[in-house]
Amino acid sequence: MRSTVLLIDGRSGSGKTELAKAIVAGVPGAQLIRLDELYPGWGGLEAGSRYLHEWILASEAPRWQRWDWATSTRDEWHAVDPDRPLVVEGCGALSHDNRALASFGIWVALDAATRKRRALARDGDSYAPHWDEWAAQEDEFLTRENPAALADAVLDGAETMRDLARWRAMLVQPEAAAPRSSPSGGARFRPSGAG
Repeated sequence: MRSTVLLIDGRSGSGKTELAKAIVAGVPGAQLIRLDELYPGWGGLEAGSRYLHEWILASEAPRWQRWDWATSTRDEWHAVDPDRPLVVEGCGALSHDNRALASFGIWVALDAATRKRRALARDGDSYAPHWDEWAAQEDEFLTRENPAALADAVLDGAETMRDLARWRAMLVQPEAAAPRSSPSGGARFRPSGAG
């Protein structure tokens, strides 16, 4: 990928999808890929993260094939224009391998009770039987990859729209969003109003 790539990660129901949609809506030409369209079924968090890496971020000709949840098969292909900004959202987006190929990363955090309420209100009966299975995969991913530590910003899922202009600016003028140094030596953004 040659243009700016923003990875937005967080546990189910944290608010990452709405944040990603809002960012892309304000950046003409920006592309959005949702990992929900890459995961090969309910047991596929890790496979979806690897698919993102292999077929999109590390590929000379980035493209992806949508997962059809109804038929449990891959469906139509979608090309990714490497010269246009890209936002990828979903749990598993912010792995070590993926972050190494992206411009920025955001982790969206929210308490478990609120996340579950949001997710089940959104997806209802189709998600409820899979909540525990999915949460276990999230736990494994978080333990292995520690995506919050890989992120340039950690956002409160209750206030994801707070610095929306800043996140949009990162896509079009990445040099303008100068990160500050963190104690660990990596770069971290501080949302406005953060201590």
